[in-house]
Amino acid sequence: MKKTIALFAALTAIALIAAGFTGCAKKANVSGLDTIKKSGKIILGTSADYPPYEFHAQVDGKDAIVGFDLEIAKEVAKDLGVELEIKDMDFDGLLAALTSGNIDIIVSGMTPTEERRKNVDFSEIYYFAEHGVLIRKADAAKYGTDVATLKDAMIGAQRATIQVKLAKMHIKGIAEDQTEAPNDQIKELAKLSDLVMELKNSKVEAVVAELPVAKAYLSANDDLMLATYSFKDDVGGNAIAARKGETELVAAINKTVARLASEGKIDAFVAAASEQIGE
Repeated sequence: MKKTIALFAALTAIALIAAGFTGCAKKANVSGLDTIKKSGKIILGTSADYPPYEFHAQVDGKDAIVGFDLEIAKEVAKDLGVELEIKDMDFDGLLAALTSGNIDIIVSGMTPTEERRKNVDFSEIYYFAEHGVLIRKADAAKYGTDVATLKDAMIGAQRATIQVKLAKMHIKGIAEDQTEAPNDQIKELAKLSDLVMELKNSKVEAVVAELPVAKAYLSANDDLMLATYSFKDDVGGNAIAARKGETELVAAINKTVARLASEGKIDAFVAAASEQIGE
């Protein structure tokens, strides 16, 4: 009888353990897309200091995060049939927030570099940008027409962005395979707005930013201007990031991006967001 009871207990324990493993396996197989649909919301991570991509504005008397990236994110949420929740943070904290599960996607003018692709997956490119150089109007003759004049100057670029690499390559003449090394003439800050203040206060001589973003800052800073030279980005572009292996979610995002592109809505979003700056 004791043996029978012991055997029954052992079999029960094995069954419970097996059930536990099965439950874990089922849980592990739940995709991010399934989780998002079950929760009824998708959590967006962005850095809202980058007009016209994403920025703060007064809407109906209240502070709101707006911009063409936000409009794209809203369309993704709409196509998934869920609500959009926004988390605003420093750009250089976005990837960590994504990989740790604090956010579901990043839509923040992010370039899908090979280094980033090691840790996260990206959608198809939704926007290609050209990069410009902000300088003070007082320095138009000094820095305005020849990028070589900035060779030995202090340059500002937003931390963890493609602009840091572009400043090193196109202004400092550093080889692409050496751009990961720090440079004491590249000042990196978390927020572009802080870099613009550094420029206005003569702490840096120029700031590299995407042209739509740079033009947005000009509208509120009449002491600044764009240099005549710029750097084209026909390779990197901007894409939406998701956690590594979330193929179903990325496929759903790509479907939305393709629809918006075919309908001409992305260009319309860019134009509308640019007009909204300074309102």
